[in-house]
Amino acid sequence: MKEAILLVGGKGTRLRPLTVHTPKPMVRAAGVPFLTHQLARAAAAGVEHIVLATSYLAEVFEPYFGDGSALGLRLEYVTEEEPLGTGGALRNVAARLRSGPDEPVLVLNGDILTGLDIGSLARTHEESGADVSLHLTKVTDPRAYGLVPTDATGRVLAFLEKPQTPEEIVTDQINAGAYVFRRSVIDQIPQGRPVSVERETFPGLLAAGAHLQGMVDSTYWLDLGTPAAFVRGSADLVLGRAPSPAVPGRCGDRLVLPTAVVAPDAKLTGGTVVGEGARVAEGARVSGSTILPGAVIEPGAVITDSLIGTRARIGRRSVLTGTVIGDGAVVGADNELRDGMRIWCDARIPAGAVRFSSDQ
Repeated sequence: MKEAILLVGGKGTRLRPLTVHTPKPMVRAAGVPFLTHQLARAAAAGVEHIVLATSYLAEVFEPYFGDGSALGLRLEYVTEEEPLGTGGALRNVAARLRSGPDEPVLVLNGDILTGLDIGSLARTHEESGADVSLHLTKVTDPRAYGLVPTDATGRVLAFLEKPQTPEEIVTDQINAGAYVFRRSVIDQIPQGRPVSVERETFPGLLAAGAHLQGMVDSTYWLDLGTPAAFVRGSADLVLGRAPSPAVPGRCGDRLVLPTAVVAPDAKLTGGTVVGEGARVAEGARVSGSTILPGAVIEPGAVITDSLIGTRARIGRRSVLTGTVIGDGAVVGADNELRDGMRIWCDARIPAGAVRFSSDQ
């Protein structure tokens, strides 16, 4: 399996304000754009040629990754003029593929962090003779996902919508967002209109008698669709819980990028990342959080499970838990921001303006 398609065209609406100026795959996780981790893992599995199916803020990908040679890859970029869905995006880039009709093509969604053994999925595809092979993972609560039951050999039996009752939960296996397609199957997807592989292509193939093979791999898997998940994913990469050859440093409690400045008595734990040019002042405590390049954390601030945007500033003694601060925003001193709060890009919060406790 020498080539792949990465679906990186989504707007990342659930991640705003992180994605106001940056497409979701380019938001930094463990010090580099998240897409870097996917590209590096594909390259490590033997993939040589990757086509990026872009759409939202498409112009930022190529200036950063270029021709892919720095990662040992050959990269091409195809931009959708109109949103085409997952299947439509695959068909839109098919002309750039070099594989023959019966050769395998890896397909990855641009918002999934996974420890999937890509080589094992490729072997499953080859040995089963499938038209499409799907990475499946097991979840403890499948109610939020579409279910993919398989027979004893791993052959897919159905694609079931999100279950509404306990009786409808016939399996704990879900579609984990990584596939190997027979090239000819991609060429058969309708062209020039939106198509969903999950809701149209896969059920249609099954109804037509095609062979869809499931491979259960329940190693690390996380959908990075929400700010809380994205922060957690970055921390897990730094801690070594999620594997990636692209983490720019040794795994551990903290990752401090070159040109960042951290005061000697500042405490960084839980997989915290401090980006280039960022500053963490004396007495600050940062746990499980991402501090993007150029951000400033002032003395005594306490930040937990949060993401601080590029060039943002967090004032003295402010306490942030489970929050996202947009690029260029300023949170004044002595504020308290709690779970789920999102401060938009370039917003200004005066000192002591948001409290959950007494100012005494």
